[in-house]
Amino acid sequence: MSGEQRQGKVQRQTAETNINLDLQLDGRGAASIATGIPFMDHMLTLFARHSRSDLAVSAHGDLEVDYHHTVEDLGICLGQALASALGDGGGIARYGQATIPMDEALCSVAVDISRRPHLTYNVPLMVEKVGVMDTELMEEFFRAFSSHGGMTLHINLQYGKNQHHIFEAVFKALAHALRRAWTPDASLAGQPLSTKGIL
Repeated sequence: MSGEQRQGKVQRQTAETNINLDLQLDGRGAASIATGIPFMDHMLTLFARHSRSDLAVSAHGDLEVDYHHTVEDLGICLGQALASALGDGGGIARYGQATIPMDEALCSVAVDISRRPHLTYNVPLMVEKVGVMDTELMEEFFRAFSSHGGMTLHINLQYGKNQHHIFEAVFKALAHALRRAWTPDASLAGQPLSTKGIL
């Protein structure tokens, strides 16, 4: 894995959305995000910054219907890009966890890049919308992300009152947990961290 560029590019076009996404794991935290949903732009920008990945996203969706299709497909594309960038998962730490505060909110995220998709999502909704986006759509985003990224993902809000702060804590904790999980471990000599020999 040494010297190898870990990058995933996804182009997804359906009758509902058209998304181009480029993820480079070993970046500097640069982001160029245009989803048509300002709050998702904000969340994906801080995800890139805190994971130190470079992320470019251009999305056009049927926002006149609602934001569901675009948010879910963003999760699909980000998951597919991550899976592509990691290949067979050999040589990475595999597990990562982080507990991150954002003012009054505190969130814990644990991830296992295992090729076994699972989402546990315990994030109560304090309000129906943040900006113009339905807050219930965040769970759809993370379900699509974990499924298409091939990871076990546990997201648990410990406490919080402000929904914006809550989601910031979620995305920042996810970024730090994933950065730890996808970091190469030289002691593995390129092999997956698994007694089965494969993930």
